[in-house]
Parts: sequence; structure tokens; C-alpha cells
Amino acid sequence: MLLTAHVPPPIEIRCDDCNQAEKTTLNFLQSRGITDTNALAVVMGNIKQESRFQTRICEGGAIVPYDACLRGGYGLIQWTTLARYEGLRTFSERYGGTPEKLTTQLRYMVNEPQWQQFELVLKGNGQTVEHYMNAAYPWLGWGIHGNRTTYAYDYTNRFIKIQLASEQTFPNPVSDKVSQGAHSQPQEDFRVPFGKC
Repeated sequence: MLLTAHVPPPIEIRCDDCNQAEKTTLNFLQSRGITDTNALAVVMGNIKQESRFQTRICEGGAIVPYDACLRGGYGLIQWTTLARYEGLRTFSERYGGTPEKLTTQLRYMVNEPQWQQFELVLKGNGQTVEHYMNAAYPWLGWGIHGNRTTYAYDYTNRFIKIQLASEQTFPNPVSDKVSQGAHSQPQEDFRVPFGKC
């Protein structure tokens, strides 16, 4: 008798009414293995509070090139300290891109040690918005909390859960017998709004 293990279909979180920068950020976060809706919403809510997803924003609201932001934070998460601000330039010079580009800023963000500690929490799954928000403080060190939690809850209401492709059954690795391969049972994609979490 062949023992099989059930592998659930993959899930993707989408935000159909988000702007392109929000969608790109959401996809980028999921590509890093962050799949919990509350975790994703907290990151998105914090970025919205910091920059409204404007990569060229200087603290105070001016939309300027990187070199024209002479004091305060800059970019997606308002890199403020000299080391973090200069780190964005160094990263973009070393790995390609410009400090103003969304893809450069996202790549820089996840390479900072502050993010790497936070990302471990984000991959814990099943936590509340408040749990992830408390863990976000060392990542950003915000001076003003603002609406970041409100924005996070707004994202939980806007996110749509997409079940992709199909369910699959794979041979159980503890079984002595090996099958000729996995089989798939096609299923239609379906959308399930999250509602308030």
C-alpha cells in the first residue's frame, strides 16, 4: 500500500485595488516567504505611514532625487541615520540600480540587519497585527506611530487570498514504496476576501 502526503495548493495574497508600487512590494515580500496576511499588512502599513510608497520622498514631503534630500529620512522607509541613508547609496552603486528606484530600495531594505531580525518574526505565521507591529519598532524605530496600525488593518481588509493551481498528492517519504510520480487534481482558482482580522 502506497502512503501519500497531501500538499495543499499554494496561496497568493493579492491587492487588486492597490497601486503598482504597493503590488510590487506585496509580491516582493511574498517572494521572500512571508505569507501571513497580518505580517504582510504590517509591513505594508508601516511603509504607507513612512512614505506612502513614494520612493523619492524626503522627510517633510518633498519629492526629490536622493542627493537633494539633505536632512531627515528618505525613501520607502525613511532611512534617516547617516549610516542607513548612505548605505542606500552604497548598496545601489555596488549592486546596480539607483537609490530612487523601488526595486533598489526593496532589495536594500531586506539586506539591512534591522530587517533581517524583523523578517524572522514575520515568518512566524498566525500572529496578530499588534504582535507584528510591536516587532516592527526595532526595524524602523519610528518617532511617531501615526496611522501605521490603522493602515495595516486596512490592508487586511483589502487583501484577497488566491488559491493557485491544484492540489497535489506526493509519495510519503517514510513509505518503503515509491510511486511513479505525483498526480494532480485540477481545481479552479477562487478568491476569498479576508475581512477584518
